[in-house]
Amino acid sequence: MKVLVTGAKGMLGRELVLYLKEKDFLVIGWDLPEWDIRKREVTEKLIEERPEGIVHLAAFTDVDGAEVKRKEAYETNFLGTANLVAAAERIGAKFLYLSTDYVFDGKKTTPYSEEDVPNPLNYYGETKYLGEMVVKRLERFFILRTAWLYSREGRNFVNTIKEKMARGEEIRVVDDQIGSPTYTKDLLEPIFDLLQSEAYGIYHITNSGFCSWFQFACEIGRILGRKEIKPIKSEEAGRLARRPKYSVLDNSKYQRVFGKKLRPWLEALEECLKEG
Repeated sequence: MKVLVTGAKGMLGRELVLYLKEKDFLVIGWDLPEWDIRKREVTEKLIEERPEGIVHLAAFTDVDGAEVKRKEAYETNFLGTANLVAAAERIGAKFLYLSTDYVFDGKKTTPYSEEDVPNPLNYYGETKYLGEMVVKRLERFFILRTAWLYSREGRNFVNTIKEKMARGEEIRVVDDQIGSPTYTKDLLEPIFDLLQSEAYGIYHITNSGFCSWFQFACEIGRILGRKEIKPIKSEEAGRLARRPKYSVLDNSKYQRVFGKKLRPWLEALEECLKEG
């Protein structure tokens, strides 16, 4: 299968390109600066390449930055997605769009299902939801919502906490936002499963279980041998963008359709830190 991956240099993109190649896929990787999805010429180039599948990972992911750089976030997460969708429509390619738990407002107290109506609290979530809506124009689409992504490399919460520990900095983490940390390595097989299937639609896929950001940080500290972490409330964090207080995703649809369940988040975290 010939697959084009956008955001191929990102923390998930790098791993996915290697994984799909191991599965004997022909993989084309796109990322900045060579490929800017906001430019219309990428549509023509994508049509020329004629991939059978497109995995769209490229995005403006700085949640707080999106509140300030609204034009860039909108152009990347919505207009860039629309460009790719137009090309996919022309060539009839399968389209997998990576989305986020931040499309929800966090007012629920039970896990969000694929049928729950999004209501983003921040501009990043708004632009990702706009991207979802344009993807739904296609007949052959997958929207994969995940949450709290991290990996051994790249900019993410786990590495930020590790770096602060190494520098001996005070670590203050919010304890009133609940979600499911998800290891990029554990999304590779689900993406492969979706691409191989005809079971189109929206899927929520995260590691099993949930915790607060504070609990997440404490477990990082426990594994690495440091425990001095201070809990704070969201209001004390001084972040530009509002975050949902509860954004746990219900994974039962993926389990029902594919007969698989991702391992617990703590087990995945321990493996990540031991490998790193």
